[in-house]
Amino acid sequence: MRDRGSVVLIKDKKVGLIKRNIDDIVYYVFPGGGVEPGESPQECAIREAYEELGVQVKIHECIGTVNYCGTQYFFLSEIIEGTFGTGLGEEFSNQNKNRGSYTPVWIKLDRLAALDVRPKEIVLKVQSRFV
Repeated sequence: MRDRGSVVLIKDKKVGLIKRNIDDIVYYVFPGGGVEPGESPQECAIREAYEELGVQVKIHECIGTVNYCGTQYFFLSEIIEGTFGTGLGEEFSNQNKNRGSYTPVWIKLDRLAALDVRPKEIVLKVQSRFV
């Protein structure tokens, strides 16, 4: 079990997600990853946003947690520097792990219900707050 930190980025009525495609299954996740030793969930979310998206973020409040293989924290965040989609994390450079593809995307908030976005608990919070 490992705690995770993730960012929830909302801009122009869109949410920033990672489109995952593995074994012909397509789904979307909020950018984030596992908390490293000595790191807070907020620090993890900031690091992961840079690695996965190529952006520096400012963390606002935690809008929800999900207990699944540890505690997953979801932080409402804003981009303060960088270009969305330019991340160079190992997800993008190490294709030998058979982990499928990772593609940063902006999805319109009103389309979230039609897509497989995980976890659904956080999607519902985002929809109730921003749609």
